Amino acid sequence: MDTTTSFHVAMYPWFAFGHLTPYLHLSNKLAERGNRISFLMPRHTIPKLEHFNLHPDLISFIPITVPDVDGLPTGSETTVDLPFSMYSLLMTAMDLTEPDIEIFLRELRPHMVFFDFTYWLPALACRLGIKAVNYCTTSPAVVGYVISPERKLHEKTLTATDLLYPPPSFPASAMRLQPYEAREVAAITVKSHGKGISFLERQIISLTSCDAVIFKTCREMEGPYCDYLEMQMRKQVFLAGPVLPNPPITSLEEKWVTWLGSFKPKTVVFCAFGSEYILSSYLFEELLLGFELTGMPFLAALRPPTGAETVKSALPEGFTERTKRRGVVHGDWVQQQLILRHPSVGCFVTHCGYGSLTEAMVNDCQMVLLPHKGDQFINARIMSEELKVGVEVQKSEDGLFTRQAVCKAVRSVMETNSEVGQVVRKNHGKWREFLLSKGLENKYLDGLVQKLHSLLKS
Repeated sequence: MDTTTSFHVAMYPWFAFGHLTPYLHLSNKLAERGNRISFLMPRHTIPKLEHFNLHPDLISFIPITVPDVDGLPTGSETTVDLPFSMYSLLMTAMDLTEPDIEIFLRELRPHMVFFDFTYWLPALACRLGIKAVNYCTTSPAVVGYVISPERKLHEKTLTATDLLYPPPSFPASAMRLQPYEAREVAAITVKSHGKGISFLERQIISLTSCDAVIFKTCREMEGPYCDYLEMQMRKQVFLAGPVLPNPPITSLEEKWVTWLGSFKPKTVVFCAFGSEYILSSYLFEELLLGFELTGMPFLAALRPPTGAETVKSALPEGFTERTKRRGVVHGDWVQQQLILRHPSVGCFVTHCGYGSLTEAMVNDCQMVLLPHKGDQFINARIMSEELKVGVEVQKSEDGLFTRQAVCKAVRSVMETNSEVGQVVRKNHGKWREFLLSKGLENKYLDGLVQKLHSLLKS
């Protein structure tokens, strides 16, 4: 196959919106270049993502039936339908789709299949003469820090002590984990993720048995980590560039246009932690009371905390009355991309999911970083210590934060005379200009397509 011919890719990411959505963004970019995509996705999830398909003539959704698994609630298709404790059952169900996926791949006959958590796909693809490419939805720094071959994970279990510092040959950086973070990440690695396999084992097999790995990043930002992984894993590492979401084709809901429009430019604090994270009732209250303490208008899109049916029932006593003219706590999905673009929004308090950070980096609002779990801790260090484009909320030794810490972090990036804020604004502006520079995305995507063609010839 030469580089003038198009190719056909099957996509099969982990059943979580934080994976499905970036896979669809990349699908749109590949389809723009004339390539065909078959996107394998849970049947009832397809309508929720169809509006992101900008090339329905080239991107086809293939409905997958999620198998029944003991303990998995009927009708559950993605992680948003489940508490974290049941993710392993969903992964078990996804593993049980292997026979169906083989039938689909035999019928579709794609040149490549992009995957992440389905560790059995590379072996299946090899039998069918298909290339298996791991499109990783997290940072190469995360992968290198946690599961580099230097860790010798085939010989020993990863401990919290191991994770306090990066591997010996890891690129020089300020990257470190706090003891409570290291404990949590270590616990995740040994946790079952599917029947008879740990999360770490699944990741190692997925990364070592594939034909190539793709990261959604730029060499200018994370080049040393990519080189480190390529050397350590002896695996081709391709970069897709920033893969920025296309501008939404919908408009911001009128209620948010009206509410945000009632405040001056760059004065509103916007907080969103994604569709999956649930705070404890204590941290839920501390977060909101921190926003109240800033004296600034705020919009917080949060799921109800542990043990609460609704966000309204969990609000601190007297909170609604005290903040009714300047604060909204919303318990449902919001148009994050459009809200971040609104001129009134001056600060984004984020859980440091990789997709949310990308959206924040290309907008004017400043970032306050409040990571909760796993890769988010390292993502936060990249933003605060390496790129210096955001400020982390200070936490105690057990990972808790106070209203005062939330207030301090928000004010530090919002107040124009703050020394920290000046540094953050300058660096954020520099990287925003870089990410939006003319031709950058096309350069990376065209380069990726060329490398994928080369992979198909090997």
